[in-house]
Amino acid sequence: QVQLVESGGGLVQPGGSLRLSCAASGSTFSAYVMGWYRQVIGKQRELVASITVDGSTNYASSVKGRFTLSRDNAKNTVYLQMNSLKPEDTAVYYCAARHWGSLKYDYWGQGTQVTVSS
Repeated sequence: QVQLVESGGGLVQPGGSLRLSCAASGSTFSAYVMGWYRQVIGKQRELVASITVDGSTNYASSVKGRFTLSRDNAKNTVYLQMNSLKPEDTAVYYCAARHWGSLKYDYWGQGTQVTVSS
């Protein structure tokens, strides 16, 4: 079992930056692939970025070059640095975890709201 707690959301102007954090507890963090999803009401949840156990990252095309995902295994935490934010980045952002041997994300945080608006 893994418990995930997100933090760092808020209101930011277009072009601004935010850093989301996701703190994990309950299991061997380094054995888990971590991901960030986002969801807008009425739309499907979208995978924004993921990071493997060895630190390799993947990004949605809509955020590539603007978002950076990293992990600190000593602190059981992943960070999503979001720069050059756009209004279309507005969503609830969810942290997710899956064991490296699993095909789907089994653990989810409660979500944190990100609003990009002037």
